Amino acid sequence: MEGPDDRSEPKTETNGLAVIEAALPSLPLSPGVYRMLDGKGDALYVGKARALRKRVTSYTQTARLPERLRRMVFETRRLEVITTSSEVEALLLEANLIKKLRPRYNIVLRDDKSYPWLLVSDDHPFPQIAKHRGERRKGAAYYGPFASVWAVNQTITALQRVFLLRTCRDTVFETRDRPCLLFQIKRCSAPCVERVSREEYGALVTEAKQFLAGEVPTIQKRLAAEMEQAAEALEFERAASLRDRIRGLTQIQGNSRINMDGVGDADVVALHMAAGQSCVQVFFFRGGRNNGNRPYFLTHARTDITPEEVMGSFLAQLYDDLPPPPLVLLSHEVEEAPLIAEALALKAGRKVELHRPQRGDKRDVVQHAETNAREALERRLAESTAQGQLLDGVQKLFDLPERPERIEVYDNSHIMGTNAYGAMIVGGPNGFNKGAYRKFSIKSQLTPGDDFAMMREVLERRFGRALKEDPARAEPGWPDLVVIDGGIGQLSSAREIMAGLGLDDVPLVGIAKGVDRDAGREWFHMAGREAFQLPPRDPVLYYLQRLRDEAHRFAINTHRAGRAKALTRSELDDVPGVGPKVKRELLNHFGSARGVRNAGEQDLAQCPGVGPALARRIHQHFHPGSGQAT
Repeated sequence: MEGPDDRSEPKTETNGLAVIEAALPSLPLSPGVYRMLDGKGDALYVGKARALRKRVTSYTQTARLPERLRRMVFETRRLEVITTSSEVEALLLEANLIKKLRPRYNIVLRDDKSYPWLLVSDDHPFPQIAKHRGERRKGAAYYGPFASVWAVNQTITALQRVFLLRTCRDTVFETRDRPCLLFQIKRCSAPCVERVSREEYGALVTEAKQFLAGEVPTIQKRLAAEMEQAAEALEFERAASLRDRIRGLTQIQGNSRINMDGVGDADVVALHMAAGQSCVQVFFFRGGRNNGNRPYFLTHARTDITPEEVMGSFLAQLYDDLPPPPLVLLSHEVEEAPLIAEALALKAGRKVELHRPQRGDKRDVVQHAETNAREALERRLAESTAQGQLLDGVQKLFDLPERPERIEVYDNSHIMGTNAYGAMIVGGPNGFNKGAYRKFSIKSQLTPGDDFAMMREVLERRFGRALKEDPARAEPGWPDLVVIDGGIGQLSSAREIMAGLGLDDVPLVGIAKGVDRDAGREWFHMAGREAFQLPPRDPVLYYLQRLRDEAHRFAINTHRAGRAKALTRSELDDVPGVGPKVKRELLNHFGSARGVRNAGEQDLAQCPGVGPALARRIHQHFHPGSGQAT
């Protein structure tokens, strides 16, 4: 007799194949992107095709598919396609959708950090240099990207030391009446108080842009010539200033541990794979200067993945929101290299070369990047091993059925019941999962210090929503352990709440500080066990303290942000038609919200940005039913 387990897999495969086979007759032979979706509508896989019908047909031949794609076919419940005008456009769209949807069976670049850039504000008589993230604006020149804020800060320091450019905001620049400290330490030419003319400052900006474009030898020769001329003219102070700038430029070049002579803008991309995981190191070179490097850790199935496939998928996603340079140096060949190069060229508006150097300086740079990729992955694997040992200790300590993959820790923060927030942080095999953190603005009215009511609201909202979305508790995202910052009282309250939700099988632990509230003397509370402590130097104790402290930090920061927002809120925010700009004008004109409230309609109309109609609306808001002010 056939059991339920024996029937489940063929049934799933039949359903998945039936979905794909039913969709085939309606699929075009044009290029496009297809998405395999599961029963909940979540993306399982995103792929591109030169001919959609031919490509999708290959998934019906399950015997020829690798294991990971067979599983994907088994789970497919819906197929969606988007047609494009070319295979290149399909490749670009595929990369965009993979980064956005993060399908389970694709190679996914999980990196949400934006890249810092260096900004030169060309729309000001005396341009400012500054760090920049986010969307670009008109009236500014951008240089980068940089791998990290540290890298862009190093470049800004160089520009200050060598070219004496200002970094202060325009509002500060306009209000200064004497030079700041940066002028005293020779990091700024003090254009704010006219210590340098507009023409002289403009020449410094031009030199700085040449430096960022890689024209360092030209600048050095010009500065050296100017220094000699100043010395001959007995202008020793100016000659000394030029000497200091030349030294700074030389020091900058010497501090760069790795540069590429003869190469302007290029990226070096190196891959290392081990233990079913991949790390890609990217070095950013702009103007021949090393703008730093960043490691990327990819998620993918542990088998059936080749380095060529990983590299191709990575490049498409890397340059989805990053302008590609003219040259990309690679440690491995790329799957569909001509197609990817064409797609990058389309995105950049010029030719982009993908090159795997075999010898020379370029090969040395790639090998250096490969070494960094290997070392970064080894560190990550070592950290994962150590993290796994700590989780094994947590499992043993709290008698859990298996190693916890998701630990949720809860804490509250408020001041006498005001600006109350609950916070949830998540820990697991890969450390803190900050993307899963949640904050809860407490909506119920609290009596001061009623932490039990706050905890009730937080847990009911967190798990009530989870039960509504996944009543069978079959999807990932459910905790293997819930930790409460508190003692036996908080634990008892949390147990009562979870039991009311039908979740009394979720393990609960309360962490309470000792009598002296000293770290290392915490008491642990669990149902059915006496409260206990751990030895002061126990690694598991340190780990649990880190979890508790991270929850406390997140709760405090959330509370402070909410309180700061509340402090900046004004009764003017409730007036229809009054936005941030008009609100600022009103406060500047009348001094306070109270002054606006007490002002007459005619007085309100005199405020910049407030006409008669808006003045009438504001006055009627504060004085309902009143007539024309006298």
